[in-house]
Amino acid sequence: MKETDKFAATLLHWIKDILNTFGMSKEMTNKLDEMIYLILILIIAFVIGKLVHLIAVTFTRKILKFRNVKILSSLIEYNALRKLSWIVPPLIVIALLPFAFVGKPDVLNIAEKIAWIYFVVVLILSVNVVLSSVGKVILNKGELHDRPMKGFIQILQVLFSFIGIIVIISILIDKSPFNLITGLGAFAAVLMLIFKDSILGFVAGVLLSQNDMIHIGDWIEMDSAGVNGVVMDISLNIVKVQNFDNTIVTIPPYSLVSSSFINWRGMTESGGRRIMRAYTIATDNIEQCTPEYLESMKQIDLLKDYITQKQQEAADGKVENTANSHGLVNGTIETNLGLFRAYMTMYLLKHPWVNKELTLMVRTLEPTPNGLPLQIYCFSANKDWVSYESIQAEIMEHFASMLPKFGLYAFQNASARDYINSGILESGVPPEDLYGLPWHIKKKDSVKSADK
Repeated sequence: MKETDKFAATLLHWIKDILNTFGMSKEMTNKLDEMIYLILILIIAFVIGKLVHLIAVTFTRKILKFRNVKILSSLIEYNALRKLSWIVPPLIVIALLPFAFVGKPDVLNIAEKIAWIYFVVVLILSVNVVLSSVGKVILNKGELHDRPMKGFIQILQVLFSFIGIIVIISILIDKSPFNLITGLGAFAAVLMLIFKDSILGFVAGVLLSQNDMIHIGDWIEMDSAGVNGVVMDISLNIVKVQNFDNTIVTIPPYSLVSSSFINWRGMTESGGRRIMRAYTIATDNIEQCTPEYLESMKQIDLLKDYITQKQQEAADGKVENTANSHGLVNGTIETNLGLFRAYMTMYLLKHPWVNKELTLMVRTLEPTPNGLPLQIYCFSANKDWVSYESIQAEIMEHFASMLPKFGLYAFQNASARDYINSGILESGVPPEDLYGLPWHIKKKDSVKSADK
């Protein structure tokens, strides 16, 4: 006889002795002893489960006092030990239950089914909470914290829950779970429809992780979904993004695979954030530099040595405007625009928040009907959004303020104030003839043009 059988027989005999002691008849004793026995084994089972929980928690806390084991801390945080201890009572009840319903196979069968279903449900809850605990530890690891691991944990939880449901159904209908699983082929289309989002999310999660396309904390931009912000969470069915206006946008993971999006991680991991801005220069102000003009521009500290060395190169007949052997920046002293390009390049090279190790240049772009675009291309060493915008604004403000010193002007559509300041309106020129005149034209030139 097994130890459990001996314990059950002893417990049942003890109950009968107590009932007889209280003067209960043998017939009544035979009716009540099984019910009292069932109540006692339920009490014993849950008391043992509670003791197992207390022992496990006490032992775990003692370990954590001497050593920080992350998985144990996570189990305590998610209260996983309590749920794991719930597995003990149904096992004890199942082992002792046959003695509660001797000679009553139908009642025993129902009671055992209830106990087994309770066991499977508790097992599902326990495994899911353990997976959540393990998932948190994995997400906190340096090399995995920004990967979409939450989706994988969720798919495992769904898979295990699905298996548990199959087992519960098999218990209810007294069929093998393997027979039910093999018969699921007929319901495959229905299952695909019901779990479409989860299946697509899982596949998308695998692709996103395998191709290293997105991490938690990445700044992504996806115009079609109104996304322009930082990824906060990646789960099986949604990717949660906090836009820069503090709105929260949720999108399905497979939309990131099926559509294009911009991930700014490369910028944040690089040495700088790109600045690429331009002013369109009015071409009628681009002029040849005279010796007198060059002498006057030597008053600008950055240009003094540059102009002197370029003049020496011209005197020696060895003009180098690109890859200069003397270490001068790219530029010329032939035109005021070339001189300004050299000045802005030297300004950027001396700017404390411009990364000198990345591409840095001041270049002209393809001419437009409004003039010749002059573009600054460099990288801000500070990638913080607010600081970056401040650095960019500072550079462009300096750009605009220095243009007139070189006799250059940015194209700007004329307004009524420009016409008044230039004296054109007083000259009697029809408004339709004013189209195309630069706003900065001098008053005497405007009047002369009007007289003609």
